Amino acid sequence: MPAARSFLSSPALPTARAAVTLRPLSPGDARITGGFWHTRQQRNRTVALREGHRQLEESGTLDNFRIVAGTMQGEARGMIFQDSDVYKWLEAVAFELGREDDAELRALPREVTALVAGAQQEDGYLNAVHTLRHTPEERYTELAWNHELYCYGHLIQAAVALARSAAEEELLQVALRIVAHLRTLFGPDLRHATGGHPVIEMALVELHRLTGDQDTLDLARFLLDVRGSEERFEGKNPGPHYFSARVPVRETESVEGHAVRALYLFAGATDQAIEDGDAELLARCEAVFADLLATKTYVTGGMGSRWDWESFGDPFEMTADRGYAETCAAIGAIQWAHRLLLATGKAHYADVIERLAFNAFLAGVSLAGTEFFYVNSLQLRDGARADEGRSIAHGRRAWFDCACCPPNIMRTLASFDHLVATSDEGGLQLHQYTTGTWTARDGDEAFTVSTSTDYPYDGRVTVRIDAAPSTSRRLSLRIPAWSRGTSRLTVDGAASTIDAEDGVAVVEKVFTPGEEIVLELDLSPRFVGAHHRLDASRGAVALECGPLVYALEQADQEGPARVDDAAVDPSAVPVPGAPIPALDGAVPLHVSGSAVGVSPAAAAWPYPVHGSADAEVTAAPHTWTAIPYFAWANRGVGPMRVWLPVQEA
Repeated sequence: MPAARSFLSSPALPTARAAVTLRPLSPGDARITGGFWHTRQQRNRTVALREGHRQLEESGTLDNFRIVAGTMQGEARGMIFQDSDVYKWLEAVAFELGREDDAELRALPREVTALVAGAQQEDGYLNAVHTLRHTPEERYTELAWNHELYCYGHLIQAAVALARSAAEEELLQVALRIVAHLRTLFGPDLRHATGGHPVIEMALVELHRLTGDQDTLDLARFLLDVRGSEERFEGKNPGPHYFSARVPVRETESVEGHAVRALYLFAGATDQAIEDGDAELLARCEAVFADLLATKTYVTGGMGSRWDWESFGDPFEMTADRGYAETCAAIGAIQWAHRLLLATGKAHYADVIERLAFNAFLAGVSLAGTEFFYVNSLQLRDGARADEGRSIAHGRRAWFDCACCPPNIMRTLASFDHLVATSDEGGLQLHQYTTGTWTARDGDEAFTVSTSTDYPYDGRVTVRIDAAPSTSRRLSLRIPAWSRGTSRLTVDGAASTIDAEDGVAVVEKVFTPGEEIVLELDLSPRFVGAHHRLDASRGAVALECGPLVYALEQADQEGPARVDDAAVDPSAVPVPGAPIPALDGAVPLHVSGSAVGVSPAAAAWPYPVHGSADAEVTAAPHTWTAIPYFAWANRGVGPMRVWLPVQEA
């Protein structure tokens, strides 16, 4: 076993020949050390990961491997893809060991990896649940639903993370045996098929990046291109579109079907484009992503509007109270946007990552880090019933029968450092704002900065130069779209002009250790409207402040007024309130408006004749209190809404 070492490595680390504009920082050179995201990471590390291990035991997920290995007796428990929960958890632990080594924490993945390795078959096949429920002859006979390749994908990602970040290579050997096994089954001269749930495409590219093996990259490309051409999952309910297989990736114009599958698929396609230098495929990925943002994304960044099949709906089909916006979809979108950012260098993708991270993703986990939302609807009505297990009316839950989201959140938080900064030849780019240390290397020369900020509740970001070469370097700072034209920049005490048409302020000079650059972003609250085709949000506004989308939660309202009856005056400027200790100091916003009432006749029959006396409403002046959407449901569960009707004049 290699000696333990500790350095956090990026989940996506393009090769030296890859066609990218920006590159992740070198292992160990990206460190969140304080502030908002550090708090979330520490809870993830000290509490959530250990609780996750307990849940994997309690759910029988780890026992499945023991039974296959013959060390205990029993029957398989859980979903056919239950193995993948273990692999995402292992990946999360790997990233945490990269952030900071810990002997107790390191013992857990070694124990779990041994269980996984013990369940691998002689020919390399590995799926504990499938092995216990099916005969060897039934392997790969139901690729649409049995998730064998999906589970391999998550295992490979965990193996790469453990090898890079923790010098733990036992799982990597398991992964290499799996890939050798797959090469005997799938390929141009073998079976022309792929799995129903993408993720192996990303995983194989990353394994190629680690090992340099060209056959692994070729297999990733084959599995990407066979989908929608020779493998369309014909006859499988609900049809090829569900599996992103109606047309090949290279001909896709809009994401459709199961949201997480589609997002993972296009993240993998972007990886492939990067490594192949395939400009045409990259352009297709950019075009599909643009269509996704324009027609199928919630204001929170959430993606996937239908509970049926966890899928994307039609363009602009985004209801608030029945919105799905699965947490895993937010994670998949972050992964895709990050790869597009590396490929193109366009700050627009960092803007998207920020919206996703603070809203669609972060709402999926409690402030304590141990309870989770599977679904992230934008409204919970008064009197809502907690029926289906994923419903937000239950509040966040400690685990799910289909537990894809909790360990996915864990691995995203653990690797968040590498979403913050990148480098290129001669420069360092800061994309997200948090407290930490970031180093861009050019040979033996290091350009190191430390950032300090109370973002997202304070727009001031201080960048201190810790080390710099004696030659000129570029420091690039993203100016979020909501702050362009109103931001201020000072360089070593002197005001500097911001030319940020492309969303980036660039300071280029010979830097001196100790000097400071201060960026002040405009955190003035703002109301945003909705496209006229967004029928569910017509006549309403959403409240944003900085990167945060806000929501009304019943717990914060005074008097008898109910959130369901809220109307707001968007011409009145929201007023910040005192930080709320129970919500980790989240800053509320007080919003002027009214509490709406209706006539007795309209209360009895809610469809009065338009313009009649029965249609008249009352509007009692009321000040509503809004909190960041991600923080709702941490003090119990009650009515909540993001879209706020505009009060009548």
